[in-house]
Amino acid sequence: MFPSLQSKKQQKDISTIGFYNVENLFDTIDNPKTLDDDFTNSGKKKWNHKRYQIKIKKLGSVISQLGLNRSKYPPAIVGLVEVENAKVVSDLIHSTHLKKHYYGFVHHDSPDERGIDVALLYDKKAFELLGSETFVLNLENELGERDYTRDVLKVTGNLKGELVHILVNHWPSRRDGAEITEHKRIKAAELNRKIIAKIKDTNYNAKIIIMGDFNDDPTSKSLQILTDTDFLNPMKALLNPEKTGTTTYNKKWNLFDQILLSKNFLEKKEGQFYFKHAEVFNKKWLKVFRGKLKGSPFRTYIGPWYQGGFSDHFPVYVFLKKED
Repeated sequence: MFPSLQSKKQQKDISTIGFYNVENLFDTIDNPKTLDDDFTNSGKKKWNHKRYQIKIKKLGSVISQLGLNRSKYPPAIVGLVEVENAKVVSDLIHSTHLKKHYYGFVHHDSPDERGIDVALLYDKKAFELLGSETFVLNLENELGERDYTRDVLKVTGNLKGELVHILVNHWPSRRDGAEITEHKRIKAAELNRKIIAKIKDTNYNAKIIIMGDFNDDPTSKSLQILTDTDFLNPMKALLNPEKTGTTTYNKKWNLFDQILLSKNFLEKKEGQFYFKHAEVFNKKWLKVFRGKLKGSPFRTYIGPWYQGGFSDHFPVYVFLKKED
């Protein structure tokens, strides 16, 4: 059904939940405690205030449009990864395209060596924040030393009156090889399982949303740990390595960016949200339009060369509908 033909009530009953890897959203200020030197005025990427403001404006434009094809409202909740600190998230929600929507945000500093964190944006009119906490992912490198990475962020609140728990993830990368690093992402999945068990100890039928850049596809072993019995992964049907995904590597698509839902989101109960639909937000203007990277996400940098794009990932989102 086209949005123009939907009744206002149908649109109002649909809430959009999004996730976006915003690719190195750093401010221009050097943090001596992290490896952020590249993203400073004197760094090799020549990152400056003008480029920062362009990126903030572009990301805000993308986020404001998530879900508008089925709902007249911007997303109720958006998970973010690769944000440097609370300041960049604050600048984002006060940017041109988002400032009128009254977003709040949740952010905690994590121990990642580069200083990148995860965060959550929420529409204050749609989501009542009740609490948040972080969970440390303890990893070791090949020398037995601490391998610092992102925490898992848990946020609890009422989505238009219904209690939900959201886990925001950014799992260890494949930079050193997918198989060599697989055990790290499996540990991240196991940490999520522990958090889920803790939630269910209090409320076995809790509604839980897991989102993130998992650096693994829906078919990977790590994701199977999460979806084995009690979680739905609507992103699984959206992956096509030859044609589409959320990010590319060696001209092949991966769908690392995913939103998973506890299976009780499949149940239609009066006054409660249920899962309706999932999409990758991959509009033409978010893509490289020519050259060997044509069709891939239009990113901010390719190596040291500034491109002025958005991110090396497309955002994803799901629609939840409230049953009458």
